Amino acid sequence: MSFGGFDQGGNDRPMSEINTTPLVDVMLVLLIIFIITAPLLTRSVAIDLPTTAGAPEPPKAETVTLSIDADGAMHWNDAPLPAEALPARLAELAASSPQSELHLRADRDTRYQTLAELMSAAREAGVTRIGFVSLPSEGGATAR
Repeated sequence: MSFGGFDQGGNDRPMSEINTTPLVDVMLVLLIIFIITAPLLTRSVAIDLPTTAGAPEPPKAETVTLSIDADGAMHWNDAPLPAEALPARLAELAASSPQSELHLRADRDTRYQTLAELMSAAREAGVTRIGFVSLPSEGGATAR
């Protein structure tokens, strides 16, 4: 009589019992671990944390929108802006602290030369934060 040997006898049936001894052993070990660690989770450690006075968050810069239509007419935050007043407004924008961001919105038919002159004037005035605003085309990119 051997245990799990290469018995050549006529008993070829598979074993139909489940050995639960390893399962019970693991469950008992887990139970002991939980019994030991559960009291440790209910206690807290008192720590004297330092207090600091943080610097206030700097104010957020406002966004200025400069719109240009196909005829070259400009709008400063949706208010009409004559071309003569543009350099003064750009210098005022550059002097603001923190410097505001200039968003350029141009009509599709606006000449590139107009945009290049406007960006050059903004750079000369000291504006360093310039961004372009565009709308996504419907149905993918199409050439016009």
